[in-house]
Amino acid sequence: MIRELLRGSIEFPRTRAGTPDLQTVPGGLGASPRRWLDAPPGPYSIERADAYCETFARAHHEAFPVASRFVPTELRPHLLSVYAFARAADDFADEPEYEGHRIEALDAWENHLNRCLHGEASHPVFVALARTIEARDLSTPPFEQLLSAFRSDVEITRYPTFARLRGYTSHAAEPVGRLLLALFGYRDPMLIQYADEISTALQLTNFWQDVAADAARDHIYLPGEDLHYFGVTEADVKALRPTEPLRDLIRYQVARTRAIYQHGRPLLRNVGKDLRLELTIIWLLGMAILDKIEAADYDVFTRRPVIRKRDRALVLARAARQWAMDLDLSSLRHLWGV
Repeated sequence: MIRELLRGSIEFPRTRAGTPDLQTVPGGLGASPRRWLDAPPGPYSIERADAYCETFARAHHEAFPVASRFVPTELRPHLLSVYAFARAADDFADEPEYEGHRIEALDAWENHLNRCLHGEASHPVFVALARTIEARDLSTPPFEQLLSAFRSDVEITRYPTFARLRGYTSHAAEPVGRLLLALFGYRDPMLIQYADEISTALQLTNFWQDVAADAARDHIYLPGEDLHYFGVTEADVKALRPTEPLRDLIRYQVARTRAIYQHGRPLLRNVGKDLRLELTIIWLLGMAILDKIEAADYDVFTRRPVIRKRDRALVLARAARQWAMDLDLSSLRHLWGV
């Protein structure tokens, strides 16, 4: 869920194309081929490190709301530092610019984490993260599990069973939900269990949304046992033709993922106002993506299902019905541009 948590509210200088001008932002990222991994020279104060993480968040487009104005002001820098850590590592494992150097980049990121945990942070993300870990009393295993997951995503491209896929999401997704709860001070084991389910459902939703793109890079997250059951081969997946067996296979994955969302739904009513709205919107958007897949008759091959402006408006309306007493709808509309 960290990817789905934040959007900064600071307005950065823009280029003529309308994108953030990273060259002019304090701690900007410039045009280095190793952006995110190599930062401009320090030293970094907390303020400069926070600005770097804010810039990082602005440079990444996400389908979910990030850093909304409903997040308590004092928590925003902490959320940004965790987001920057996790999203950068995900970039190293997935983005084309790191091809051929993915493990090297992840190893370097792990070294930065170790230095951070020993009070020796120099990279701005980790200067900010060290402050966050201390201030919010975060445990370190979730950070280590995320790096392990990203490393395995480079090395493992097939999952023979759904249990093995859940093993991957237990490191790639569940730590994110756990970090989110810890940042907000929630440590109840039952809440953590619900967060694990929502985090996993979000990860699975992303897999089914991106079956075509992942197949193009030779990653197939559809479990091998399910391919066999529905009479689908890897060649069928890579052909990107929505045959009836493939539609049935995606239909099954969507139904399974909906059930996992429902398993985690009690989390939404068992956290306070400080987090309830954020989680509700994330939960509803995840379900909305599954709705889009269903509306396309489970064809995720000829067009990627995406959330559009109208879909966001519908999600806001549904969130308003659920948490009417907590919502400032004018602020929500401003946040989403509807």
